[in-house]
Amino acid sequence: MYDRKNREAVLDLEDKLFVGKSVKPEYLTFKLANRHGLITGATGTGKTVTLQALAEGFSNAGVPVFAADVKGDLSGIAMKGEPKDFLLKRAQEIGLDPYVNDSFPAIFWDLFGEQGAPIRTTVSEMGPLLLARLMNLNDTQEGVLNIAFRVADQEGLLLMDLKDLQSLLSLVGETADKLTLRYGNVSKATVGAIQRQLLVLETQGGDKFFGEPALELSDIMRVSNSGRGTISVLAADKLMSSPRLYATFLLWLMSELFEQLPEIGDPDKPKLVFFFDEAHLLFNDAPPALLEKIEQVVRLIRSKGVGVYFVTQNPLDVPDRVSSQLGNRVQHALRAYSPREQKAVKAAATTFRPNPAFSTEEVITQLAVGEALVSMLADKGVPEIVERTLIRPPSSRLGPVTAQERLGIIQNSAVAGRYDQVVDRESAYEILQKRAQATAATPDEAGVAENAGFGGILGGLVGSIFGTGASRGRRLSPGQAMAREVTRTVTNQVAGKIAASIGKSVAGSVGSSVGRAVVRGMLGGLLRR
Repeated sequence: MYDRKNREAVLDLEDKLFVGKSVKPEYLTFKLANRHGLITGATGTGKTVTLQALAEGFSNAGVPVFAADVKGDLSGIAMKGEPKDFLLKRAQEIGLDPYVNDSFPAIFWDLFGEQGAPIRTTVSEMGPLLLARLMNLNDTQEGVLNIAFRVADQEGLLLMDLKDLQSLLSLVGETADKLTLRYGNVSKATVGAIQRQLLVLETQGGDKFFGEPALELSDIMRVSNSGRGTISVLAADKLMSSPRLYATFLLWLMSELFEQLPEIGDPDKPKLVFFFDEAHLLFNDAPPALLEKIEQVVRLIRSKGVGVYFVTQNPLDVPDRVSSQLGNRVQHALRAYSPREQKAVKAAATTFRPNPAFSTEEVITQLAVGEALVSMLADKGVPEIVERTLIRPPSSRLGPVTAQERLGIIQNSAVAGRYDQVVDRESAYEILQKRAQATAATPDEAGVAENAGFGGILGGLVGSIFGTGASRGRRLSPGQAMAREVTRTVTNQVAGKIAASIGKSVAGSVGSSVGRAVVRGMLGGLLRR
């Protein structure tokens, strides 16, 4: 925190983050920041700038931040801002004195490993529910995918990357009849449909997301040596071409935080603040089971000290049962030209505690760029009366970093080199490959063994007929010895041909065990005769 003279008026306090100024300073209380929030507004009204200003405030307070950079503009938070006229004017309007330009500790991440450190997880950690969402599977296909994961557990197969999952699905397809008896209908057609969706996911770049080393949550919860929270910026401009992958990844990250972090109740300030930009992608066409999981994570993750802030254009993008849990709200301007937009304006107005000084519904359509309706949670978690507020200007750069600047930040990052090299240890793919090779080698070995066994039996039979067998401890005459060797040679040749013929005609079509049974039956009849 900086030592500023006028902090009582409009600057960050020890327990509050200065958001902007209406008729009074507007603050976000750190102790209530894990009650989540919502930032909405039409394109170009200032949502990204608000996100940037809030991220800076959390970082100054020692709170790590994770945010998706959809347009590339947020990357500028790592560079010192410039004292531009319109920023200085805004700072003067709200009494932000002194207005200090600064840079913030940042780590750049990228699922594709191009604009930041790679982010990976394993197929097992993602789980069947999120994978089904990622591949857009129907209920039947999702059920078969759950069975596949059950098979992996029973067989002790590690699922790390997509080739592991592909090998597992091949195993499920080959054993579909047996699995049907145990778990219900498992058809090869359904397995094939899942494999095709897996191919689509791989084509979209999903194969780069799955593997090892997997992301360590501690790396997105870092605090710099200066005591500031590190801001993790996910490069999402390219990722937005695969919106389902983007949304599923962020939901997975929230779920991992929920499952791994300990319960701490309501801390004095969050352990992490998570900004989910383009939040509508998370809820579009989401099945009921997924919506239920999202609601559960949002409701319970606050007790882990994590605040989740959804950023989207339309407040109707967020379902009511999730929206009702978002206590801190910033509403930028909305347009009201179409019936849906008019409905959105009314819906947004009803989410605020009314202000008798103006009509919330009317003001929403009149807000200027960088202006918003703000209502934060006050003491005891009660929403404040909504106020028309001028948002504070960021201290860091507005706009993206250059390619050279990004490269320098990546090379000097706290995680530089940690995730660059892919690790491919023995997992389902390698194990199933070995099994397949062993199975392919078995028929030849079995044929040799059966030839030897069949030759031994036939040799004993011929020996008993021609008197060439030798009792233990009995010496043979020269003539008997010669006869034995001739008989052994002939016997082996005949046995090999008969066994090969039987193996091809019977064992090859029915199975080696059935072939052996036929051979035993023939010999039994011969011996009896």
